[in-house]
Amino acid sequence: MREVHIKKIEEVVEKLCIESNYNLSKDVFDALNKAKEEETWTLAGDILDKIIVNAEISKSESMPICQDTGMACVFLEVGQDVHIVGGNLEDAINEGVRRGYDKGYLRKSIVKDPIDRLNTKDNTPAIIHYEIVPGDKLKITVAPKGFGSENMSQIKMLKPSDGLKGVKDFIVKVVKDAGPNPCPPMIVGVGIGGTFEKAAYLSKKALIRPIDSKNKNKFYADLEEELLLDFNRLGIGPQGFGGKTTAIGLNIETYPTHIAGLPVAVNISCHATRHKEEII
Repeated sequence: MREVHIKKIEEVVEKLCIESNYNLSKDVFDALNKAKEEETWTLAGDILDKIIVNAEISKSESMPICQDTGMACVFLEVGQDVHIVGGNLEDAINEGVRRGYDKGYLRKSIVKDPIDRLNTKDNTPAIIHYEIVPGDKLKITVAPKGFGSENMSQIKMLKPSDGLKGVKDFIVKVVKDAGPNPCPPMIVGVGIGGTFEKAAYLSKKALIRPIDSKNKNKFYADLEEELLLDFNRLGIGPQGFGGKTTAIGLNIETYPTHIAGLPVAVNISCHATRHKEEII
């Protein structure tokens, strides 16, 4: 049994909150540059250039890449041979978020109650997802999620008879409905299967998978490629001004489901799909 002290967890979460908001991951940055090279619409190319310059300034000047520094979504892979000591794990994560958003001059966007709308003033609480895995390591991924894109996400409980066509039609419809609102070019996470809440979780988890990776199942890898082409035929383009670059990434995650169900969730993310991870 390996012990991990909560002070270490606080430090890592604090650092990841700042780094994820300052530094766009390489897979996304490379995809934006590739899209710029291939874009044929002048206005779209200019917008992509500005997006890339913005990301470069954010990194070099140590400032947030976007004014919406998001709700802190934290994914934990907890080794079953890890023992957390020194306090409560969730308290440690929220303390890390609190310190990171203060130290990094990141906007505090969280309200304590969805109806009363009073700001918590420290961007807590975080959304925390747990997964128990073999081993004695603790992997922490912080993925700040802005709500310009989050608000464009949808979930639908399809019928098994809707089949693959129903799944594809729904996913494309969600992207089309989103239009310019989520600050395209978008990155799209899709969860298929499980239950209502499992599909939604899978769609969010899909967004932290590098967009230059493919689903391990060839069928779904091919589907990712097919749907990405469909998105870019919509003509929404960067920031909604037209062009061939509506989306730069699509990741699909799946899970077994009930004989009577076919849940599909689509989590839309903007070009600034932020996430950083560290293993303790």
